[in-house]
Amino acid sequence: MGLDPRRLRILQNIGMFCGLTAGAWLGAAEAPTKLVTLGLSPVVISLSMVIGVFLARWTLPALIQGTSYVAADLRQAPHLIVWAVLAGCLWAVANTLAIFAVRDVGLSIAFPLWNSNSLLGIFWGIVFFQELRGADWRRWLGVIGGALLMFGGATALAVASAAQVPAHDAARGVAAALFAGVLWGTMYIPYRKAYLTGMSPLSFITFFTVGELGMMTALALTYSGGVTPLWSQISGARHVLFWLLAGGFVWVVGDLFQQYAVKYAGITRGIPLSNTNQLWGLLWGILVFGELRGASHSVFTQVIGGSLVMAIGAGLIALSSVSRNEHLRWEDAALREGERYRVDASYTRARMAGEDAGSVRRRRTWVDWLVVSIATATIIGFALVARPPQISLNWEWATVLAIATLAMLVGAGTALWRTTRFN
Repeated sequence: MGLDPRRLRILQNIGMFCGLTAGAWLGAAEAPTKLVTLGLSPVVISLSMVIGVFLARWTLPALIQGTSYVAADLRQAPHLIVWAVLAGCLWAVANTLAIFAVRDVGLSIAFPLWNSNSLLGIFWGIVFFQELRGADWRRWLGVIGGALLMFGGATALAVASAAQVPAHDAARGVAAALFAGVLWGTMYIPYRKAYLTGMSPLSFITFFTVGELGMMTALALTYSGGVTPLWSQISGARHVLFWLLAGGFVWVVGDLFQQYAVKYAGITRGIPLSNTNQLWGLLWGILVFGELRGASHSVFTQVIGGSLVMAIGAGLIALSSVSRNEHLRWEDAALREGERYRVDASYTRARMAGEDAGSVRRRRTWVDWLVVSIATATIIGFALVARPPQISLNWEWATVLAIATLAMLVGAGTALWRTTRFN
């Protein structure tokens, strides 16, 4: 395939930038899960967020590329619909477990624990997709050494959580967070299959969300005991549902950048970078929601130290850039995926280079504007009945973090559009 070295460097840098931006937005998206402290069911919170996710995953592709672009993309690789739905099912279960973890051990502690998904993601990237094959020893050392540092940081945080809450709750919360990490780590297999084949993240996420909403609805009905009890819980929470739907929208923005990071930087680099959301989660938890207020000095040191160690590990992985020899292995893996599912080789080549495939056209129709209108009306409807949640938070720090997050969105979005047109 022979991607031009200069083009390869540019795409890698954009992938890295997208990973960092994903971290900021994924961190902000978890802030609404603090509503679990108001007594709301974790399942109701997760279902409400998934509804927001569903709306966003159809609205953003419709606005940016148009549904005709998505349809043309899927015709090139229809087998990926099944993989997208499977990934969505995994995400829904993991997100629900994450909310249970927030309830039991808090946002600043749960975040780094479920971000152990980096370890599993690195393993799958090496085993299935030829990542790190052909890389020199320094890159192997950077990725594996960084993974070990992340594991050490997660261990320190687990110890800190046990000191903060009753033993039973701590064990349950830690288990929920770690299992969420396993599911999220496995979810990256469908991601990578899609992007090696050539599919645009904007196309992949539309069917991804079908699995999310279907699985989450089934979980909610089972956990709540049926339609009537679930509806009663949702009705009782109607004044805060807007904030949860908004959290789902924010999550989708972060997840979209995470998927571009996987596409252009690979699992072994893109996921650790997006897992800098642990630092953003720590900032939201401590500065905005006042977590760890009154904690002992030793606990505070463990939480901060553990998060920083994990961030250093992620940085080492990110700095282990993809070599030319390694990227050739990626290209071989992409060709094998294309041959296995009979995908046009020219389509795969173009998309790996972040370029338009000749058979895919951008065109917005009345369907796109209908999708956008329905999503907008739904959000406005929930906003009209929303009330500020009765939860203590620091608005000054919330504003600072929000501005920083938006700035990263503008920077990464502009770079991605100029170079790839969101392919």
